[in-house]
Amino acid sequence: MEALALLEHPSTFSRSDETFNGLKGYLESQEVLRMEHGELERMLAQKGADLIRQLLQDHVDLRGPGKAIEEVRDQDDTPRPQARLQSRQLETLFGTVYVDRLGYGAPGMESLHPKDAALNLTPDHYSMGVRRRVAEEAARGSFEEAVEQIQRTTAAHVPKRQAEELAIRAAVDFEAFYQERRQTALVREPAGKILVISFDGKGVAMRKEDLREATRKAAEESQHKLQKRLSKGEKRNFKRMATVGTIYTVGHFPRKPEDIIQGLAGNETLRPGADRLQRPRPESKRVMASLERTPEEVIAEIFDEAEHRDPKKTRKWVALVDGNPSQILQIVREARRRKLKVPLIIDFIHVTEYVWRAGTAFHESGTKELEAWVQGHLLEILRGKSSLVAAGMRRSATRRGLAPKEREQVDKCANYLTKLRRHLDYQYYLQDGLPIATGVIEGACRHLVKDRMEVTGARWSLTGAEAILRLRALKSSGDFDEYWLYHERQEKRRNHEVRYKDGVIPEVVLPKPARPRFRVVK
Repeated sequence: MEALALLEHPSTFSRSDETFNGLKGYLESQEVLRMEHGELERMLAQKGADLIRQLLQDHVDLRGPGKAIEEVRDQDDTPRPQARLQSRQLETLFGTVYVDRLGYGAPGMESLHPKDAALNLTPDHYSMGVRRRVAEEAARGSFEEAVEQIQRTTAAHVPKRQAEELAIRAAVDFEAFYQERRQTALVREPAGKILVISFDGKGVAMRKEDLREATRKAAEESQHKLQKRLSKGEKRNFKRMATVGTIYTVGHFPRKPEDIIQGLAGNETLRPGADRLQRPRPESKRVMASLERTPEEVIAEIFDEAEHRDPKKTRKWVALVDGNPSQILQIVREARRRKLKVPLIIDFIHVTEYVWRAGTAFHESGTKELEAWVQGHLLEILRGKSSLVAAGMRRSATRRGLAPKEREQVDKCANYLTKLRRHLDYQYYLQDGLPIATGVIEGACRHLVKDRMEVTGARWSLTGAEAILRLRALKSSGDFDEYWLYHERQEKRRNHEVRYKDGVIPEVVLPKPARPRFRVVK
């Protein structure tokens, strides 16, 4: 009886097989059999990376030198007839891989490498996987921590300076990504919910050359009182303001003024005899912060996003702000330019801060009397009587004969309430179920800017700070994965496609699938 038997023949992945068999043999050794599981995990993490690196190396070798099927021509339609085998390194998450490929050139011209284009290799020797890990770690913590984390968890090596440069490079497609998504993505948001936009600002300590012109001049003219640190008031001249913007969707949440006061007092947000009120959570949140772009540009960007989400303008829009006059003016102008009606709501938490400070002119801090005074005045403000509250506290200060210094906080609060009374119609906002607090934008300021940019002693470059803000915004908005795929496509276009005729990368010869060989066995 005859049968077929598979003939042994050298495998393209023979080195990977050797590495794998060696690892299996090592796992059977007496040395490993005596290891605790923690030591075993650490050993496998290292040797496993070696195995994956070898698999990647063997695969890259399997692809061959990247011989072009047709004539190679550059973007100017100039033929590149001279082919020469060249080698380069690729630093991956699993270690260094070497890529042998044909470079097509002509006298006095830089070589073109179709295999590099097919693999979408970067101009430097860092892989896209390494670049992504650098971007994620640099957005999370300091560059020193990013370098340390990469060294501890991967087989790649990235010095600090290169990590900073890679982070900047990783963020270059931020604006184009959102612009293209607005042009191509479909809107799938519920029509009945509120569309909320909100803005704020946060200062970032900058290198002197990257300050805005007026701030830079003030910094140059300032005289430091101390040699080793900046005194109070001097830090202003070393900061550049980042404009923070957010947009999100939230459900209607009707309440009464008493609900808000009970919540401020630390009680459950309940009316007597009512069930627990279920506060809706923000959805589809996008945040951004920018040092490079002007406040007007950031506001316009958020309005663009809002119009993308509500192209027919059928939803309820509101803008939550903290009372900054220039910011309010810019929002109003942008809404008018787009022929939109967007109610501006002053953050109620900011109002409470003014009222608390005003109350200290009449009652001692930390007393029940002060608390009762504040709650009573806030309740009247929530009922739509901010002008009456402002006038009343002024009269009280006058009747008590308070000196100008003693009534300073009273006048500040009254001025604030009077100036912004058009945006303090809380009785209507609460009836309509609109939000009245800027917790989302406050959180964005803290997370995007403060938690990362306020590293002790740090002075940021404009390009470096802007890149980190963009990367953190992508992570906070849940867009990083989608962005990174877009970024990889853009890198291929920038690094490869634009260098060839008509932007078309030449096809290369790929190895034919290995066919199993058999022999007859009797």
